[in-house]
Amino acid sequence: MHDPKLNHLFFWHFHPELELVYIEGANAKRHVGDHISEFNESDLVLIGSNIPHLNFDHGITTNYRQEVLHIAPSFKDQTLDALPELKQIDRLLELSKYGIAFSGVTKTEVGALLKELYTLEPFAFFMSVMTILKRLSTSKEFELLHKTPFINKYNEKEQKRLRTIYAFIDERYQGKISLDEVASLCNLTKPAFCRYFKKNTGSTFIQFLNQYRVSQAKRYLLLGNNVTETCFACGFESLSYFNRSFKKIVGENPSAFKKNLSTSNV
Repeated sequence: MHDPKLNHLFFWHFHPELELVYIEGANAKRHVGDHISEFNESDLVLIGSNIPHLNFDHGITTNYRQEVLHIAPSFKDQTLDALPELKQIDRLLELSKYGIAFSGVTKTEVGALLKELYTLEPFAFFMSVMTILKRLSTSKEFELLHKTPFINKYNEKEQKRLRTIYAFIDERYQGKISLDEVASLCNLTKPAFCRYFKKNTGSTFIQFLNQYRVSQAKRYLLLGNNVTETCFACGFESLSYFNRSFKKIVGENPSAFKKNLSTSNV
């Protein structure tokens, strides 16, 4: 898909195809499976089969460009497994079950190749895709987004319900959100909703909400806002609770995060 524009949608979804996505010209959030973080200026991520993820351009208002390559699961079974010469690429697609974010020269070089794909005729397209996969398979500039392969626990009905919850959080995270309100949204009692959410996400609703708010807070701090402004802009009702939540999730308090960010930029 050449330069799809879905920034107006909160599109939480999954599919059997593996997905390689490159985006540039934006600072936004990366939400893949249970992983939530931010990327700055550009991102290159390989997402395994049926891992739920949010569209990388959600909410972006800058002038950005995006390239998305889908790889059918049968490509691995019918092509890679039959050719021992492609074992490295086969290993790469196995690692995609964790979600992989690439950086450095790898991101720059592969991003440039992806931007040219839509101009190529079929044979050249196929050869370029193989070049891209080979380049990724030999790279050491990457991080795994999960500690273990992500297992999708959601059927289509649960996916739709969770998408509704996530969209609600995305729209309302700056203000107060009550458990009663979200439970009502799902037509569940509060106790039933709490059990449902913990079972399907591995987190309590409050834990997930705090994680989401902290991910947004990091973005606010990256944009130059001070700690107090960021705290209340992201829905926290007190600075002390914001500091505790931020340190628990990030490993340092907001002031230290902002200071380290400024030092890094200098």
